[in-house]
Amino acid sequence: MKKQGERSITVVGGGLAGCECALQLASFGHSVVLHEMRPQLTTPAHRTEQLAELVCSNSFGSLSPLSAPGQLKWEAREMGSFILRAAEKTRVPAGQALGLDREQFARQITQWVEQHPRIEIRRSLVSSLEEIPRPAVIATGPLTHEALAKSLQNHLDSVGGEAATGVANFLYFFDAIAPIVAADSIDYSVAWRADRYDKGTPDYLNCPLDKDEYLRLVEEIGNGRKVEAKAFESTPFFESCLPIEVMVERGPQTLRFGPLKPVGLRDPRTGRVPYAVVQLRAENLDRTCYNLVGFQTRLAYGEQTRIFRQIPGLALAEFLKLGSMHRNLFVNSPARLSADLSSRRDPLLFFAGQITGVEGYFESTCTGLLVARFLHQKLTDQKVLFPPRETAMGSLLHAISDPLRAPHFQPTNINFGLFPPARDDIKDKTLRKELQIERARNAMSTFLSAGGEKLSPSPLNLHNL
Repeated sequence: MKKQGERSITVVGGGLAGCECALQLASFGHSVVLHEMRPQLTTPAHRTEQLAELVCSNSFGSLSPLSAPGQLKWEAREMGSFILRAAEKTRVPAGQALGLDREQFARQITQWVEQHPRIEIRRSLVSSLEEIPRPAVIATGPLTHEALAKSLQNHLDSVGGEAATGVANFLYFFDAIAPIVAADSIDYSVAWRADRYDKGTPDYLNCPLDKDEYLRLVEEIGNGRKVEAKAFESTPFFESCLPIEVMVERGPQTLRFGPLKPVGLRDPRTGRVPYAVVQLRAENLDRTCYNLVGFQTRLAYGEQTRIFRQIPGLALAEFLKLGSMHRNLFVNSPARLSADLSSRRDPLLFFAGQITGVEGYFESTCTGLLVARFLHQKLTDQKVLFPPRETAMGSLLHAISDPLRAPHFQPTNINFGLFPPARDDIKDKTLRKELQIERARNAMSTFLSAGGEKLSPSPLNLHNL
């Protein structure tokens, strides 16, 4: 409940970053107004009116303690991430990855936000920055409405335009969504459950292809009719989420060394490793539907059903959702935003989520978590504390705020290439990663113990919601 005379914080966008940011700010004692345009208006990728809807994959990436995504989750857990808490509550089997039931996850986040006494949800479009009182956080994501995007463009032009600086304010790339099939339409006499090398639990369904089947599938994908060819030719794809047909264009064996690699998988019918394997990952806790891992696509709908039913085990597949493409927008953050992700022109206008140039569900979440902390510190006249460069949080923040990256800025996931280099005298890759993780955890622990006492989410919210 808002106290008399208290200034509300406006958060625009009810995705992962916006919800994390709103819940964090409310847990620090601030009143928050969260704007979400759905269901009044929707986007090419969204299907529901739930907050924090996952529109592409249902995976938050690796949980491995020796991976960069795993370290990012460790740090977010230490910092009290609400999104991570909900993801772990709605987790589905996905091997070493954090897969989740997207419907239960979205319902959990929506419930937490709707029931929080310090958060007010307004279901309406914000079309201009002039409508938004400060302080404010823009977390509208890569599918920001055209009217608001134009307003943001005008604001960023005043920070310094392309003609003056040689870099653009806004940049674009295309992202893809993979199709989803009904579990009861899969032929289990062909597909089998396994994880690579039999590690962990057998969470994936595996559809084996021999050489002829693989080459025929590659040929069909390459020749299949695509949509919006002219637009896609002029705008880059995000390298970590390439359409399967773009991977095919890079060579007929590309898929065998990418999403269809058979390494560590042995077909129980033959006892041999197949030539290639299509993996399917559960979409929900009940395992009633699966997505085709790595099959994000811009093939026409009719072509998808025709071609993908040629995959062994999917001859009678019922497609609950077909793959699609959409254009994503992001700010050239190193050129236009300060280190705390606020506008260089307006220090109480912050940006969070994919619009800042991070790529990936959980990376977006973490920018919302960080911005909430930066804004809280600024409003309470504290020194703004940045996570150490050695941490995953600090490395991700550096990647989207370092001015040297501005001329060639592109979206990035968390990866070890963003971390400060390990010791040059250590040649073993595994040992180098272990040392980087150890260094990151020590740095984050020291950072939180030194300045985290005032930044701990209120136990009231975690306990009662």
